[in-house]
Amino acid sequence: MTGVAVRSLVKAWGDTRAVDDVSFTVEKGSLAVLLGPSGCGKSTTLRMIAGLEDPTSGTVEIGGRDVAGLTGAARGVAMVFQSYALFPHLSVADNITFGLSVRKTPKPEMRERLDKVAELLGLKPLLARKPGQLSGGQQQRVALGRALIAEAPVCLLDEPLSNLDAKLRQNLRREIRALQQRLGITMIYVTHDQTEAMSMADRVILMRGGRIEQNARPSELYERPASLFAARFVGGSSMNLIHLDNDASGTRAVIAGQDEVAVLPRPGRGLVLGLRPEDIEIAGESGDRPAGHVIGTEADVEEIEYLGADALVTCRLDDHRLTARTRGTAAPSIGARVRIGWRESAMHIFDAESGWRLDPAGGERSRHAPHVNKDTHKERETST
Repeated sequence: MTGVAVRSLVKAWGDTRAVDDVSFTVEKGSLAVLLGPSGCGKSTTLRMIAGLEDPTSGTVEIGGRDVAGLTGAARGVAMVFQSYALFPHLSVADNITFGLSVRKTPKPEMRERLDKVAELLGLKPLLARKPGQLSGGQQQRVALGRALIAEAPVCLLDEPLSNLDAKLRQNLRREIRALQQRLGITMIYVTHDQTEAMSMADRVILMRGGRIEQNARPSELYERPASLFAARFVGGSSMNLIHLDNDASGTRAVIAGQDEVAVLPRPGRGLVLGLRPEDIEIAGESGDRPAGHVIGTEADVEEIEYLGADALVTCRLDDHRLTARTRGTAAPSIGARVRIGWRESAMHIFDAESGWRLDPAGGERSRHAPHVNKDTHKERETST
């Protein structure tokens, strides 16, 4: 049975559509992430699923049931907020059990549930403390415990880790994912951090301007971005995007200003080539050819960002700047003339006008790209 089904959801304030015809499904027991920049509609979508906002139109189904008009508890959802929303005058134990107290859950059952959740989250030594005596990570565990103790089949999390430092976020990401898998909860998680999305999710729903840009497994989102926006947004380092042109004969696609670099066996004007930094290899000398790479050209090293094990090397190619990821110890020096190369299989081709992905071989829009409204170049509907 489907955990959550969102169908043609719209939220409008006057002429402004914060959420515009959004549809997706989240299977029972899976973790889906709503990913996107600030203002893309992801939190508003989550609040409509929770019942905190009424949709202008569209439906939300949980467990196969239309939940219009029902409150969060009646919908079978629990929610964790970005701000933790803990009562400062209550102990950790009372914060966790507050919802059960309001619903007049019998005290023996309440104690049993508290014991189980506190053990699960490592909060037993902290139950008598007040929130002001806890670290940020401990406060987040308390907020998560308050959601878990409700034993709701669906858990909604709205950027729960954004207030924490990087190391703590990394640890809690692993804990939340392990907890979700162990308990079999259906979870919808909102974040603007693509690292969180890619490391935790079964499905990533990438949003832009109130609509879904791409809905896919993390690996597919990375390996086959459906649009220029997805290509820029997803990845540890932004994808290199290069506008292509035609060669002198007008029959082949080349990098603009580099007639000797044939990219595709067809005209290139109006196309954009995408290359991940990790797919570009740098040869030690400009005369060398990167091993196993079929397309290459010479470039000048402009910048090096040393990251320890890796280094990001930015090269100048006429009017283009290409960033390659290489081993930190193998990075060339600034000002060096090097030869860079990449395999044909590493190329991503996009239509410059619409922004959507094309099939590098045939020139047609990839069948994996979403359905597009030709007037707006935006996705109409996508489902997992």
